[in-house]
Amino acid sequence: MPLNIESLHIGMRVTHPRYGIGIIKALTQHTADISFDDTPRTVDPSSSELTSTEATATLTELQVPLANLIRETTQAVVDALGFEKRDVIVEGLANRWQRGSLIMQPADSSIQAKEVPIETFFHKIVMVRNQLRVLEQKVNASDKLSDADKFDIQQYITRCYGSLTTFNVLFKRKEDHFGN
Repeated sequence: MPLNIESLHIGMRVTHPRYGIGIIKALTQHTADISFDDTPRTVDPSSSELTSTEATATLTELQVPLANLIRETTQAVVDALGFEKRDVIVEGLANRWQRGSLIMQPADSSIQAKEVPIETFFHKIVMVRNQLRVLEQKVNASDKLSDADKFDIQQYITRCYGSLTTFNVLFKRKEDHFGN
């Protein structure tokens, strides 16, 4: 079934009967600029027998609000991939903190305290550590930064690790600590 211009998007992979497989680079009101084996061509999708090489899905007569469908589908994917496991021991978190809570109590008693599951807090700390490691790798691998700039940025990263050493107590293994 030929595609119409409204069903196309930049970056989409398509097949043309004469030119083969290509990637859409630009769209106008009636045409698509497509790169076929690095040869650019302008094609009118409505008359060119252009087809999508991407998998598509059509939902008809579904009587569920779209927000619910997205939420349920997303949760099913998260559950299937095991990203979020409620009431399960978090790997890397020291045993004494499992199923604990972080309670932030303001000095003003009229303000409500904030309680956060320690697993959630630990996850955030681990994410910060991982992002710092990625930043460190990117800085060290950069060809655009001078050695002096790399050194300066590395010093900031080291100070961030130092500021986060307070949270080393949460980790099960010393190798995971900040500053290692």
